[in-house]
Amino acid sequence: MAETILAFDYGRRRIGVAVGQTITASASPIGVVSNDYAGPDHDRIAALIREWRPNRLVVGMPAHADGSASDMQNYVNQFIETLAVFDLQIDTVDERFTSVDAEAQLKNARAAGTRGRITRESIDSAAAVLIAERYLAAHKF
Repeated sequence: MAETILAFDYGRRRIGVAVGQTITASASPIGVVSNDYAGPDHDRIAALIREWRPNRLVVGMPAHADGSASDMQNYVNQFIETLAVFDLQIDTVDERFTSVDAEAQLKNARAAGTRGRITRESIDSAAAVLIAERYLAAHKF
């Protein structure tokens, strides 16, 4: 059965978002959700869930390079708790190096002439794509 997932790359200012599909095991960036002192923009998250109708949500779980817990994990776990209101399965995936890898991919695309200016938002959304693709590669549906 085909499934759609929404993947999130949590950040203290922005949360990158991507949509993935189990049939193709691929994902596409769909933008960012703002995150500030008041917390994530839950109205925007709700709108994305209504639009894409995912079967599950996938959140990148940060860790240090050696795999040990990072300080950001507490914030990500709080974010995951807020996603529970959507009554969808929520899974996590190791997100080590996704932002670094995403920025490198975008820079390569820019150097090749297939991409314009690189913004923080585009890096966050591209990192969410990598999170989605890691999840899809690790799970056979």
